[in-house]
Amino acid sequence: MRNSAHAAKTAIRPLFWTRPAAPSQRIGSSIGHHGMIASKTDDPAQFCKVLLSLICLVLTLAVLSGTVAAQTSGLLSDEALIEALKRGGYNLYFRHTATEWSQSDTIDKEGDWTSCDPDKVRQLSDKGRRDSRAMGKAIRDLRIQIGRIYSSPYCRTVETAQLMGLGQVETTHDLMNLRSAKYAGGRSAITKRARARLAAAPSSGTNNIFVAHGNLAHAATQIVPGEGEALIFQPLGEDGFRIVGRLTPEKWVQLAEQLG
Repeated sequence: MRNSAHAAKTAIRPLFWTRPAAPSQRIGSSIGHHGMIASKTDDPAQFCKVLLSLICLVLTLAVLSGTVAAQTSGLLSDEALIEALKRGGYNLYFRHTATEWSQSDTIDKEGDWTSCDPDKVRQLSDKGRRDSRAMGKAIRDLRIQIGRIYSSPYCRTVETAQLMGLGQVETTHDLMNLRSAKYAGGRSAITKRARARLAAAPSSGTNNIFVAHGNLAHAATQIVPGEGEALIFQPLGEDGFRIVGRLTPEKWVQLAEQLG
């Protein structure tokens, strides 16, 4: 799979993060007789450092809240979203469907992620397989045209895409699970490539599907989808992309029954 010629700029901005103080640097406090906080340290510089860290933490939470609110404030209604998808021009980012959380990933070397052995890599559950088939049927019933289908090379993402039955599935390291980022250029590079793909328009009249992981969705869009949830983005080229909808597996089925 050829990577994008250049990574598109996106409207997503990195959040400010402050490393918390080490245990040896933490400062206790108590409430004085007049309701003032009295520091238990005699080092003003250390007190100021911790105070600055607390201020930065508050600002970080405020930025995160504002970012999520800004990204979800322009969502289309269900009916408008389906009509838009029928016209084409959108990118659908699916997190793989439900998995067996009693299983875990053991990635010792490059390529281990392709294993469908539940003793090696976490796999889809029976519910996940049912949801994948149901979403694919709903998309067909809604007469939404799909162009290209891209997947992370992990077994659970490939299986999700294949069970949807919407076309040939192409795997790419551009959608790699960030826990295996060292094998695909690192977290920053993968995130940059994923953003570029979401910013690129599909062929006229169609929508592209991307099946990947929750951690990559969070890094690239600052949104964490549930298992099987689709984030629908309008690509804006060099201006990035914007989210216009979110659909769970259950919602796909419901909308197909109502509007299909």
